[in-house]
Amino acid sequence: MSYLWETDAVLAATNGRPVGDMPEGITGISIDSRTLKKGEAFFAIKGDQFDGHDFLPAALRAGAAFAVVDENRLVSMGGINLPLIVVRDVLEAMTHLGLAARARSKAQIIAVTGSVGKTSVKEMLRTVLSYSGEVHASVASFNNHWGVPLTLARMPSTTNYGIFEIGMNHPDEIRPLVKMVRPHVAMINNVAAAHLGAFDSIDDIARAKAEIFEGVVPGGYAVINHDDKRYTLQRDLAHEAEIEHLVTFGTKRGSDIWLRNLVQEDGGLKLDVRIKGEDYQYAMSMTGEHMAMNSLAVLAAASLAGADIRKTAEAMARVTPTDGRGTRYTIGGSGSMGITLIDESYNANPASMEAALNVLGSFESAKTKRRIAVLGDMLELGKQSKKLHEGLAKFIADAKVDLVFLVGPEMENLAKILPNERLGGHYPDAINLAERLKVVFKGGDVVVFKASNSMGFSKIVQEILE
Repeated sequence: MSYLWETDAVLAATNGRPVGDMPEGITGISIDSRTLKKGEAFFAIKGDQFDGHDFLPAALRAGAAFAVVDENRLVSMGGINLPLIVVRDVLEAMTHLGLAARARSKAQIIAVTGSVGKTSVKEMLRTVLSYSGEVHASVASFNNHWGVPLTLARMPSTTNYGIFEIGMNHPDEIRPLVKMVRPHVAMINNVAAAHLGAFDSIDDIARAKAEIFEGVVPGGYAVINHDDKRYTLQRDLAHEAEIEHLVTFGTKRGSDIWLRNLVQEDGGLKLDVRIKGEDYQYAMSMTGEHMAMNSLAVLAAASLAGADIRKTAEAMARVTPTDGRGTRYTIGGSGSMGITLIDESYNANPASMEAALNVLGSFESAKTKRRIAVLGDMLELGKQSKKLHEGLAKFIADAKVDLVFLVGPEMENLAKILPNERLGGHYPDAINLAERLKVVFKGGDVVVFKASNSMGFSKIVQEILE
């Protein structure tokens, strides 16, 4: 049988003490008893809301091979009939196992961060690199202090390409994570106003993002956005981190991955890109200039990791949006009879709001009865929140949006300055919002939903789809 880890290797990496009849190995690692598969190890991590030790009976019923538990919880567990590895601290033990996974790996490792679209870039890389080798990538947005070591620990020894998303909402958060990952390629997709509550300026956000360069292996690469307003700052920070090779992507002439031409259509994108003097053409079944830029970043990282550029470009056509990040649905019929719903409900900041509204505005007036935006609060913007919410008015006007529905206390700032004929309504929360909207939408409408994740817009989208 093929194991992800032999038990002896887990014991050695975690400095754990075995209790009970230990299996030969494990097929996977889980921190959630609800999704645990038979033969996996259960790491009983203590989180902000739940303690994994409380779910050991559920892990046993799910078929866990063994559980990794804290020494100080052992006495309170009673006589649970499950093999255990006892450690000083479960999260620390999982981190050490992640470091062991990185040490044994021969894969090309790519680390991705950015203010907007890093999960989309990670998923694009997962798709396109699968045509060049075995890919391991983080699940969902597992990009924090437990998500990164978990993703590392889950990486099979046979992996050719390892892709790690690293997020942050305060300084010094990326630094320890990237030093675990030790990427060959580190990318900052873009820098924008996000998590401003923890920063004094967007320049400070750029500095925090640039922590990703500090973990790059000797001889490795940094990839940055040549079009970004803070390109020069990022370039200088990459040099300070002693990055030997800097690669740029963008629409500016002189970019290493240069977007020469972009054609946007309702159904997707057509791109003409020049890389090292050679031209490549490819299509994407996604919309928005931001997705085109994401694809340039992907081409840069994939090529630096040794993948075939032409094969990677051709695979772009097979990339589809992930849930809540631009997924498109048609409901109530086809053509002019149907309603086009664009689900951007996963998260929001000013840059991603602008991108979503640009996509809405790209729909041709001749084929669209109304462009409708349903927008919820952008959170964690600190003192600049009022100004940044009001600033959305320009993007709404530029996109020629016909009707706007706003949700949340922060969006009240925008509601006060929008023209009456454009404002469909402002609501304090999303309760019963789906029922209100169902009577408004008509055949031929194109509707985009966008808000910070905690606003609950994903549930509203699902209610409307159902």
